[in-house]
Amino acid sequence: MIIELENVSLKKAGKWILQNLNWKVEKGQNWILFGLNGSGKTSLLNLLNAYTFPTTGNMRVLGMEFGKTYLAEKLRIQIGFVSSSLQQKFDLGNNAFEVVLSGAFASIGLYETPTDEMRNRAAQLLHDLGCFAYANQRYETLSLGERQRVLIARALMADPTLLILDEPANGLDFLARESLLESIERISKKPDAPTIIYVTHHIEEILPTFDQALLLKDGNIFASGYTNDMISSEQLSEFFGIPVKVMWNQNRPLLSRVYPASNQSSE
Repeated sequence: MIIELENVSLKKAGKWILQNLNWKVEKGQNWILFGLNGSGKTSLLNLLNAYTFPTTGNMRVLGMEFGKTYLAEKLRIQIGFVSSSLQQKFDLGNNAFEVVLSGAFASIGLYETPTDEMRNRAAQLLHDLGCFAYANQRYETLSLGERQRVLIARALMADPTLLILDEPANGLDFLARESLLESIERISKKPDAPTIIYVTHHIEEILPTFDQALLLKDGNIFASGYTNDMISSEQLSEFFGIPVKVMWNQNRPLLSRVYPASNQSSE
């Protein structure tokens, strides 16, 4: 079992941010974590990475039980985490290759001497993610899409058991987004691929590899299960509180709002 949450709740400043979450992620599953802004997605990710601890409930991630031992450092080395907040934390002097290498040490910046094995792995990951051509370019000169590819390569350096992608396509144009998603799909098909949790509020980013989905709303699990059942017109109309239509094309969903037919006759 990769993740086990049993009646997990989180309270901050006297307010319940997450309430009674029950969720199990098994090895080999890839999940979509879907929710609107303010739904509690970031708070849930902070729990999974042991940046915060649940107020109530029982929680295990990668077999480690929260509250039983000091697990933060041991846990995070097994989790590859990519979020937009990481993009601003790297030294301006680092090139893309150095950023990827830093993932072997779970550090922001490269302060230790990597082994030849680490260098070879970093080069292979840059190849796999289509960013080897700009390995020697300074990180801050890269486009947003290029930076995201580099950060995913960095997250994979330590061969994580769990890979969490927090809205990795946010801010990308159509071509950059689709190119990034192709890379993620390709990674997920590798024999040694980690379990992936993809966090988004755009259903058009949902790839065929994500066969499970959790819908988070107002700090509660609205529903969870097979993606085809969760990402449906009926389910999302109830989730959003307005009528919507989900259309599937090549195993990718598209969302549109359903407007009521006009009762006014034309003059």
